[in-house]
Amino acid sequence: MTDDVAPAPSIRSLVLLAVPAIVIGVVSALLLWSLEQLADLLEQVLWHGLPDAVGIAPDSPWLTIGVLTATGLAVGLVVQFVPGHAGPDSATTELDTPPPRLREVPSIALAVLISLAGGVSLGPENPIIAINGAIAVALCARFVKVVPTKIAVLLASAATIGALFGTPVAAALVLTGTVAAVRGGGSLWDKLFLPVAAAGAGALTMHLLGAPPLAFDVPAYGGPSPADFATGLLVAAVSAGLGILAAFVFPYIHRGFHALRHPVLFTTLGGLVLGILGVIGGQITLFKGLEQTGELIANPGDYSTGQLALFTIVKIVALLVAASAGFRGGRIFPAVFVGVALGLFFQSIIPGMPIGLAIACGAMGIVLQATKDGWMAIFVAVAMTGDITLLPLLCVIVLPVWLLVTKAPELAVKPPAISDSSSP
Repeated sequence: MTDDVAPAPSIRSLVLLAVPAIVIGVVSALLLWSLEQLADLLEQVLWHGLPDAVGIAPDSPWLTIGVLTATGLAVGLVVQFVPGHAGPDSATTELDTPPPRLREVPSIALAVLISLAGGVSLGPENPIIAINGAIAVALCARFVKVVPTKIAVLLASAATIGALFGTPVAAALVLTGTVAAVRGGGSLWDKLFLPVAAAGAGALTMHLLGAPPLAFDVPAYGGPSPADFATGLLVAAVSAGLGILAAFVFPYIHRGFHALRHPVLFTTLGGLVLGILGVIGGQITLFKGLEQTGELIANPGDYSTGQLALFTIVKIVALLVAASAGFRGGRIFPAVFVGVALGLFFQSIIPGMPIGLAIACGAMGIVLQATKDGWMAIFVAVAMTGDITLLPLLCVIVLPVWLLVTKAPELAVKPPAISDSSSP
């Protein structure tokens, strides 16, 4: 009955393969850190240096519209004319999408660098996982042939997720389903050993480089009450419902922009629309959303109920526009901002609702819909608050919300059935 099951990997093989896993982890983190540092420098030039030089106020609506429109034009030029065409359309990719060809990597890095610096409402996760995956495959094929291509991709994904969230736990949770599906002997942790090694190396490298941890100062929860399940479920369900609505309209918005056919046209138009949305929602609704989420959590009393509703609506629309208009980036970080803003909105109108519960459930609902991954949703919810006492209640609330999202459309656009690799 077990003749076709491969033996468990030996300790020696795990130890030997841990070396390239750790190297991939360190390299992946360094590439992520370098990309974010360059984006920060370019952001300072675009949003502070140039305005100061020409005498424009940093909060000028014309600056917001101008920078984002110019960002759209620049990304469109990369997508249309730079060799590699910035890789696949980010609207069609997920965290586990196979990596692009190595020759596409420079154009992907350039497009995501411009998008991050220009204030586009997308995160770095999808492109940097693609970049690190392509580089890991190339390095292993050249120097460490004992590491198969699929394992190299898995290690690069784990390393990048660990670096993005500052902990290997996120990678272990996200990749549990993937490695469990791999046929072979040994325990689940035999299969997770190398990805966790890569993720741990990536996370530790980011900490050593001084990257801020994914943690915010939120008042302690203190324990569940009978009303908390109902209010938490309400917030998580509405958050997931907003994600479902976004997933439903996503292909139509994507189709509308791409009807213009030329990337320069639809990314420039997308940048203009993002600029107008930025004027409506304010600069807190720009960029990938992680730092802006921290601003919301740190100063919830600074925003009215109406402002929180506006932030939620503007950011989800900006996410859809950015992802539809050809910009390169991931959807998780801006989705987290949407969920946190929505959670704070409900916390402002539900008397006595704990702020940590509101934030966690708001983030969990939309991330669950965006990723279709319960582990990732629970992890992000706890990470937003840093409060482990929320975990038992979140594990219960996630179950009915999962029933809501499991058959819902994904927050992604299906790639064309036949693609021409030479076209953008």
